Amino acid sequence: MVLLTNHKIELTSAEIASLWSNYMSDTSAICTIGTFLSHVEETEIRSALEFAMQLSQAHVQKLQSIFAEEQHPIPEGFSVNTDVNKEAPRLFTDDFYLFYIQNIGKMGMEVYTMSLSNSSRLDICEYFTECLNESARLFNKATEIMLTKGTFIRAPFIPFSKTVEYVQKQSYLAGWFGNRRPLNAIEISQIYFNLTKNQLGRTLLMGFSQVAKSPQVRDYMVRGRNIADKHVEIFGSLLSKEFLPSASAWDTIPTESTIPPFSDKLMMFHVQILNSIGIAHYGRGLGLSPRRDLGADYVRLTTETLQYAEDGMNIMIENEWLEQPPQATDRDQLAKG
Repeated sequence: MVLLTNHKIELTSAEIASLWSNYMSDTSAICTIGTFLSHVEETEIRSALEFAMQLSQAHVQKLQSIFAEEQHPIPEGFSVNTDVNKEAPRLFTDDFYLFYIQNIGKMGMEVYTMSLSNSSRLDICEYFTECLNESARLFNKATEIMLTKGTFIRAPFIPFSKTVEYVQKQSYLAGWFGNRRPLNAIEISQIYFNLTKNQLGRTLLMGFSQVAKSPQVRDYMVRGRNIADKHVEIFGSLLSKEFLPSASAWDTIPTESTIPPFSDKLMMFHVQILNSIGIAHYGRGLGLSPRRDLGADYVRLTTETLQYAEDGMNIMIENEWLEQPPQATDRDQLAKG
């Protein structure tokens, strides 16, 4: 759809933010998925990886075209020439590749929904609509393969309610003292969601900690692995206290390789993306969980993740790995001449 106007419609700050962030993520994905493709053995999992790679490559070409047309500098992002060691052996298993791709589909649906809702120019809206549909197709493809292989672990089952009920007492919010009600379905879904995301992060960080070149980065990855492991235990215990199963079967461990397939810069960026998404998910869990003890858990875990993310940003700044997003004009600096 083309909107006919007699003037040029500039990109808004929200549209620039989304386009810039997506370019960084897609160039990172090309490096990561390309490495996975060089080792994957199972045909069906390869097909999912190839589909994800095709999407990221097409996105990068489209984004470069948009930046060039708008005369915005193209971000440096990541490159297979500088951020990938093509001779490195496999670091993760085929099953992890599939779990990773499924989560890429999930995260893409979230990110593109936000990008679309913050856009106003019709060509940009159409682009993010297409990206949203592609992410849904990628998620569905990965999920179908998991179901076929018998590796998909469903969220816990609970019985259907027999009648419609309304909350009668303020004790519905209680969590520390008195009679604590069972978890409701919305709370369970948030706990399960955050549990599986931390399992993904734990495996990635475990692998990254084995191959990072810099001792500083290696220590940071080990710290993150331990934080993710602790968060997995916390969410798992919330379910087990209700006699609900946790998603332990999602767990996969890296190989024993210590040769880095990725640059430290790329691995640190990867972790920072997971940090930002994790913080957003904890905030959503907090908003959707009325039981007070759950709220306290989300606040505590968010604070720990925020501190970890800040320390990671400092490492990236120190090593000049943190590419700066477009920002507003410094009017005070201009006023100084």
